[in-house]
Amino acid sequence: MKKILITGANSYIGTSFMNWVCKWPDKYKVDSISVKTDEWKMKSFEGYDVVFHVAAIVHVKENDIDKYFKINRDLALDIAKKAKQEGVKQFIFLSTMGVYGTETGHITKDTEARPKTPYAKSKYEAEKLLYEINDNNFKVAVLRPPIVYGKDCRGNYPRLASMALKLPFFPDIKNQRSMIYIDNLSEFIRLIIDDCAGGFFFPQNRDYVCTSDLGCVIAQIHKKKILMTKVFNPIIKILKTTTVKKVFGCLTYDFALSQYDKSYDTCSFLDSIKETEVK
Repeated sequence: MKKILITGANSYIGTSFMNWVCKWPDKYKVDSISVKTDEWKMKSFEGYDVVFHVAAIVHVKENDIDKYFKINRDLALDIAKKAKQEGVKQFIFLSTMGVYGTETGHITKDTEARPKTPYAKSKYEAEKLLYEINDNNFKVAVLRPPIVYGKDCRGNYPRLASMALKLPFFPDIKNQRSMIYIDNLSEFIRLIIDDCAGGFFFPQNRDYVCTSDLGCVIAQIHKKKILMTKVFNPIIKILKTTTVKKVFGCLTYDFALSQYDKSYDTCSFLDSIKETEVK
């Protein structure tokens, strides 16, 4: 049986993973702890096979930028060092596609990380420090997932879904986005835990997602009529705001980056949206 400790209680990805592996109660035992205070230092990590570190902050006030690095970098390293010292064999670090510092483009194995935001910079610095303590007895696995979506998720997906349900029309733009459904991500994490794998990982759905197709599918699931139009395409292409780029621009991982020797695509795109939108 694999004993797994999730550091970062009540996180979306951490909680979803716990619910996913409940299907195999004889294979996995999962605990979670909060790391918002120093109480975690009193928790023994002995006996755990894996520490899955999901705790992080995404938004802080402009005058408190240092907090990104204290939590996303320094805390992650402190927890990893404790895990290694107490005999844990694998440390999984949840990073971000944002380390590449771009809202559009195609990311391959040769694309260099160039983080721009304090959040992305803190995650990237954590990655480098964690890899310094990686060895044969302590495997560090860094996950850089693209947009994660699923029931009750946060971020860009619910904003786009809201647009599709409120607006009478939706821009018809043929873009491509790398995305991953939460159950597919949870299955991927389960597999690398089984393999005690280390390295950098870029899990994504088997197909890229077109934002317009996504909006159309969401509307159809809710039996809402929506007009797909190209009228606004010239305006959208002119606008260079971060939000527009994130929603309607192209940002993809090369599929070669996301290959694993075991399949983790548990749910088709259409079924994943149905499950996400079910009330």
